[in-house]
Amino acid sequence: MRVESPPAFGYASTADARRPGFPSLDEGAPSPSRAGGVIHTGNVAPMTIAVHQFLCLTDNYGVLVHDPATGATATIDAPEPEPILAALAERGWTLTDALITHHHADHIQGVPPLRERFPALKVTGPAKEAARIPFLDIEVREGNVARVGALRAKVIETPGHTLGHIAYNFDEDGVAFCGDTLFSLGCGRCFEAPYAVMWSSLLKLAALPGETKVYCGHEYTAANARFALTIEPDNAALVGRAEEVKRLRGENRPTLPTTIAAELAANPFLRAEEPSVKAAVGMPNADPAQVFGEIRSRKDRF
Repeated sequence: MRVESPPAFGYASTADARRPGFPSLDEGAPSPSRAGGVIHTGNVAPMTIAVHQFLCLTDNYGVLVHDPATGATATIDAPEPEPILAALAERGWTLTDALITHHHADHIQGVPPLRERFPALKVTGPAKEAARIPFLDIEVREGNVARVGALRAKVIETPGHTLGHIAYNFDEDGVAFCGDTLFSLGCGRCFEAPYAVMWSSLLKLAALPGETKVYCGHEYTAANARFALTIEPDNAALVGRAEEVKRLRGENRPTLPTTIAAELAANPFLRAEEPSVKAAVGMPNADPAQVFGEIRSRKDRF
């Protein structure tokens, strides 16, 4: 399998939706269909979505999602305000929404200062973590739809890293924002739920279309590659991806977004059902959830 080389920062694709009313939620009403796929910003006109990725803190990624039709712009999580404000100024966008994946400080601490700058900012996040994210305006659960202008994101509950973690799947664009559940060649630590719960969450993401572009919360791919090669050193897709990651990081370029197809081919945390992976950890007849737990346990000690 050829591993796709991700572009550096700007992206565009297609979708249809609108931001939810406050506080009502759309449970998934149909919308006009549009062409799918993600393309470089500027290569098509008119665009119906733009995605801009940039570094925050040390290894967090900030991401802006913009709807040119309405001018609405969302930040996916908010690690720190300054890079987000700089990205908005660079693009000439106005922040209208924040889509929060989970309660950890490095994903929400930028929201209060951003709201000072944009008082009308609407903050959407996991209902199951509302007690730990006190500034939520809109609480969402599995099956709800979060809206950014005319763009629609289906909410997928992905507990494991935290109990209430969610992902946002702009399915009409083929773009998903997975926070700290799925990383390229890795997955998040299971801080608040058993390994089996995280495995179930990963299965949800693995079921998305293979071409889905996956944006993650951190640039962890180089370290993940080193570990993954201890599980499947002879996996050609993994070896190729590891070489690509080494080159990209050597050029100070991001390794994200990735795709579901690329992760299914190379990410050991999504491959616990594979006989080669089961054999590699000495569990040829074990349930995949147990195999996943062994891999995650090994990564915790790596």
